[in-house]
Amino acid sequence: MAIAQMKKVMIATHRSEAALLLEAIQQEGIMEVLDADKAMVSKDWPELQPQSTRPRDLQDLTSRLAKSISFLQEYKQEKKGLTGMLSPRAVVAEKFYSEVVSGREALEILEKCEEVREKIGRLNGRYESCRSMVESLEPWVGLTTPIEEIGKLRRTNILLGLIPGQHFERTAAALGELGAALEQVGSTGNRHACVIVCLKENISDVQKVLRAADYEPVSFESMTGTVAEAYEKNKAELNEISKHLQTEYEKAAELGQEYLKLQILLDHYENLLKRQQVQTSAPATEQTVLLEGWVKKADYGRLEATASQFSASSLMEMEQGQDEDVPVEITNTRTVRPFEVITRLYGMPQHFEVDPTAFLAPFFALFFGLCLTDAGYGIVIIAVVAYMLRKMQGDKMLFWLLGACSLTTIAAGALTGGWFGDAIQQFIPQLAPVRKKMMWFDPLEQPMTFFVLALGLGYFQIIVGLAIAFIHQLVRKDFIGAVCEKLTWLVMLNSLMLFGFSKVGMIPAVISRICVWTAAVPAVMIVLFSERQGSWAGRIGMGSYQLFSTIFYVGDVLSYLRLMALGMVTAGLAMAINVIGKIAGGIPYVGVILAILVLIGGHLFNTAISGLSAFVHTLRLQYVEFFPKFLVGGGRLFEPLGKQYKNIYIVKSEA
Repeated sequence: MAIAQMKKVMIATHRSEAALLLEAIQQEGIMEVLDADKAMVSKDWPELQPQSTRPRDLQDLTSRLAKSISFLQEYKQEKKGLTGMLSPRAVVAEKFYSEVVSGREALEILEKCEEVREKIGRLNGRYESCRSMVESLEPWVGLTTPIEEIGKLRRTNILLGLIPGQHFERTAAALGELGAALEQVGSTGNRHACVIVCLKENISDVQKVLRAADYEPVSFESMTGTVAEAYEKNKAELNEISKHLQTEYEKAAELGQEYLKLQILLDHYENLLKRQQVQTSAPATEQTVLLEGWVKKADYGRLEATASQFSASSLMEMEQGQDEDVPVEITNTRTVRPFEVITRLYGMPQHFEVDPTAFLAPFFALFFGLCLTDAGYGIVIIAVVAYMLRKMQGDKMLFWLLGACSLTTIAAGALTGGWFGDAIQQFIPQLAPVRKKMMWFDPLEQPMTFFVLALGLGYFQIIVGLAIAFIHQLVRKDFIGAVCEKLTWLVMLNSLMLFGFSKVGMIPAVISRICVWTAAVPAVMIVLFSERQGSWAGRIGMGSYQLFSTIFYVGDVLSYLRLMALGMVTAGLAMAINVIGKIAGGIPYVGVILAILVLIGGHLFNTAISGLSAFVHTLRLQYVEFFPKFLVGGGRLFEPLGKQYKNIYIVKSEA
C-alpha cells in the first residue's frame, strides 16, 4: 500500500560472465539496468564507453522471423471469434519451448518459409505481368495480320489504338471526311480496339481528330506473329504460373502448421536481443562490464543471490545521485491491487509522493456503483467479468477492478430499488415487498436524498485528499508547509461547512459564531503564508488569489452531482426499455418474442453504455477533483529487465 523503496546498485562483472549474468537477471526480472547515457558511473568516468558492436545478426534474425510469421498468418489454422481475441497467444509447455529453441528444426522451417515466400513473390509478379498482357491483347485477337507486317506500306500509315465508345461514331465520321479508314477489331470495357489507315500526307489532321477523342495508342513492337498467337501463348503461360503458385501455396499451408515454432523462436530471440542490447549499451572497460541500475529494496536479497552465483561478478550498493531520476513502482495488497489500473492510467507518482491507489479504491468502487444504481446491471457485469477472467490471457486487473465495482453496483441497486429499472414492478410484482424491504430510498421519488448524498460524498473525498497531503507533509517533516498549505484549508473549509449547517438549523446556532472565528484565522494565514517566497506584496497577492480559490472548491464539490445525474439517467433509460418491452409484448402472435428481444437487447445496451459512462466519469472525479489535492505525478515507471512473450504463453506442464 505504498511506493516501493528503491536501491541504487551496481554489478561489476567480467566480460566472460556478462551474458550469463544478464540472462539470470532477466530471468528474475527484478533489476532495471541503465545504459551508459543514464548511468552515474559514466558521468564520473567519461572514459568508460559501451561496446561499439551491436547485435546486428540477432536484429536481422528477429526481422526475418517477424516477416515469415506475418507471411504464414493467412495459411495457419487459428482460433477465431471471441475466444481467439481474448487468448491470442498460443499456450506452450515449457518442455516443448526448450526443445524448439535448442534445436535446428525451427531455423530450417524459417529458411523453407523464406524460400516459399520469395518464390510466391516472384510468381505473383510474373502472374500479374502475364495477366496484364492477356487483358491488353484480348480485344485485338481479331487482328489476323502478323504484327511485323503492320506499318510497312509506303504511302499510308496504320495506327492501332483504343477509342472510348462515346466518341466512336463521331470519330469514325470525322476520319471518313479526311479519307481515312477505321475498322473496329474488338472491345474492352467501354473502349473499342480500332485499326486506322490514312494517307501519310493526312497523318497530322488524323492525329488531331484522334486526340480530341481521347484516343489511346497501342504498340506491339516487341511481338511477332499474330495477336491471337501471342494471346494463346500468354494464356498458356498464365495457366502454368497458376499451377506453380498453387504448389507453393500448398507448401505454405504445410509450413503454416509449424507457425507456432516460429513464434516461439521469435519470442526467444527478442529476449536474447534485449539482453545483448543491454550488455552492449552498458559502460565498460576492456575486460569489465558495469551494470548500474535500480532494484526494489524488497528484491535486493534475490539480486544478491543471483549475482553470487557468478565468481567474477560483484554486487554493491551505490549512493543515489543528486536530482537523480528514481524509478517508481507501487505495491498494494491483493484487494487493492486491481485499482492500480487507475493510478497507472494517470501516471506514476514521484518517488517522494504517496501512492493514491488505496485511497481511491473505495471511492472509485462506490462512485461507479452510484452511477449505475442497478443491481441487475451489476449481476450482468459480474457474469461478463467471470467469463473474461476464465478465457482471457495476460493482465486481468481491469476485469478484477470491474468485478469489485459490480459488487457496489449490486449494493447501490438494492438500496435504491433498481433491478433492471422497474422490471420487478412491471413484470414480477410478487417480489415487490422483498425489493421494498431492501430499499433505502427511491431516487425518482426522493431526488434530494440522492442530491445530498452525491454532494456529501464529494465533499468528503476532497477533505480526505487534503488530509492525505497534510499527513504526508508532516511525515516528510515539512511542518510549515503542512500547516500553512493544508491544515489552514482543512480548518477553514470545515468551519464554513459547519457555519452553513448552523444557518439552516441542522446544528445549534451558537456554533455559527465559533465557526466565523475558526474560519477567519486560517483565511488570514492563507493570505499571509500560503506563498512564502518573494516580496511581501507578491506573497500577499498570491495569498489573496489562493483564498479566492475557495470558490473552486465549491465547483469541485458540485462536480460530484454527476453521480446523481448518471444514476437517474440509467434508471430512466431502463424504465423506458421496460415500457417498450411491455408494449411489444401486447402484439399478437409474436409479442412474447419481441418483448424478450427488446428487454435483453435494450438492457444489455444500457449496461454497456451506462457502464462506460460510469467508468469514465468516476475516473474523471479521481483525476480532476481528488488527485490534485495531494498528488503531482510525473514519476518514471520502474522497468526491470525481464522476459516478455508477445506470441506465446508458457506453462509448466503440457496444455
